[in-house]
Amino acid sequence: MTVTVIIVMLLFGIFSLLNGNDGGVRAAFTGATLRVGSSGQDVNELQGRLTYLGYYNGEIDGIFGSKTKGAVTWFQWKFGLKSDGIVGAATKKKLVDATKNWKPGATNSGSAGAGSPGGGSSSTGQPPLQKSNRLGLTENDIQIMANAVYGEARGEPFEGQIAVAAVILNRVKDENFPNTVYGVIFQPRAFTAVDDGQIYLTPNASARKAVEEAIAGYDPTQGCLYYFNPETATSKWIWTRPQFKTIGKHIFCM
Repeated sequence: MTVTVIIVMLLFGIFSLLNGNDGGVRAAFTGATLRVGSSGQDVNELQGRLTYLGYYNGEIDGIFGSKTKGAVTWFQWKFGLKSDGIVGAATKKKLVDATKNWKPGATNSGSAGAGSPGGGSSSTGQPPLQKSNRLGLTENDIQIMANAVYGEARGEPFEGQIAVAAVILNRVKDENFPNTVYGVIFQPRAFTAVDDGQIYLTPNASARKAVEEAIAGYDPTQGCLYYFNPETATSKWIWTRPQFKTIGKHIFCM
């Protein structure tokens, strides 16, 4: 009996911590730690809150898969948390604090302000996170593209960095790939930098400039959808793609 009372008190404490005292009516996480393989209402709420902020653009199905993990990891990185894709008490509290206006069933309202831990505009004066569709790019898209370019192609010639950014945009425009920048970059096993965590390194000015050049229309690859480093590639399939151009250490192909 005593053990039961203690468990109830602990769960109530977590509920109160996550909800605060603002009297708002909204869902609240339980005390369960969420990770890949988790499912249920907590994951449903997690996906809903991440969608509201613009970090997640998948189906809200209550299943914690690789896409949800990518969104969680991105959120954790942006908010100064350990970027491990595991949702414990600290991540839950930070997420609830950042989505005070969220309600179950709500999508991105444009007012959540996830650009920085304090909400509103980010510390760099950029607008809040928003979702994009095809090429209606947001500042958030540009930022994560710069991260991808830096993680994938730092040390490559500037033209090679532009080419990586162009491949991302080419995929967004291609019906065989996700139709958002986030969806393309975090598609499972699509980019090495996502798999090994280098996507979360802080990009330099060159990576940002390369993204801007690609968005402006410069595509050194002329429409390529793939690239690889022949010295490190382990996929036999990638060698079957029609090769178009080599820039630095990368071969770009259709």
